[in-house]
Amino acid sequence: MVIANVHSLVGAYALDAVDDLERIAFERHLRECEDCGNEIAELREVAARLADGAWSSPPPRLRESVMTAVADTRQPPPAEPPAPPAGARPPRRMRLVAAAALVAAAGTCTCTCTCTAVYAVQDQRIGHQRQLAEAARASESRVHAVLAAPDLVVREQRLATGGHVKEASSRLTDAGVIMLAATGAPPAGRVYQLWTIRAGTPSPAGTLAAGQSAIVQIVDGLPGASGVGVTVEPAPRSPTRTLPLDAKVTMT
Repeated sequence: MVIANVHSLVGAYALDAVDDLERIAFERHLRECEDCGNEIAELREVAARLADGAWSSPPPRLRESVMTAVADTRQPPPAEPPAPPAGARPPRRMRLVAAAALVAAAGTCTCTCTCTAVYAVQDQRIGHQRQLAEAARASESRVHAVLAAPDLVVREQRLATGGHVKEASSRLTDAGVIMLAATGAPPAGRVYQLWTIRAGTPSPAGTLAAGQSAIVQIVDGLPGASGVGVTVEPAPRSPTRTLPLDAKVTMT
């Protein structure tokens, strides 16, 4: 299973809100990512503090004094944050939003607007994680259906950079699966990209993330292609293939 941004599962994993496939993928990633390991420890510490009953209601006059101080203090205009690059890992602060929302909800809330905002953020995060899990399950089911087809044909080719690519297609399902397993990721600033070749014309069929060296990609209509190609392209992806091909699987 391949997850586009496995770092986004930190909060859900800490709260045991992942399914079996997500858990396997994240625990594999956790063995190689020290940052995610540290964040898991922090999030679990927060969850433990929420469970031990140590949080208490704020003093009755706290909200009044805070609101008075806000009214008397000139507030600078908010700065527009820079847009993150496509596919970039979310900032550490954003990845702790789920834990912060739980902490806010655990105490006695004195502001209806704040409670509503916290609930909305948490509800949106849970909904997004559920959509990702459902999409992953649907994709996994389709892959199994193709690989179980009685007319399945499998072809394999070595990568020039090390590793191999397999193409498995079924005319009965009118779909196929491209399985790439390279021995290592391309150099910084470059990524692996998959192509289908039809009548001599290549079309993009999927791009791996920076630092990624393996993927299982399902492609509709793959049995109608004449070949599958793999290239190393400038990140994040390329509209046209860069020659020479790292590998080409001939299908006809």
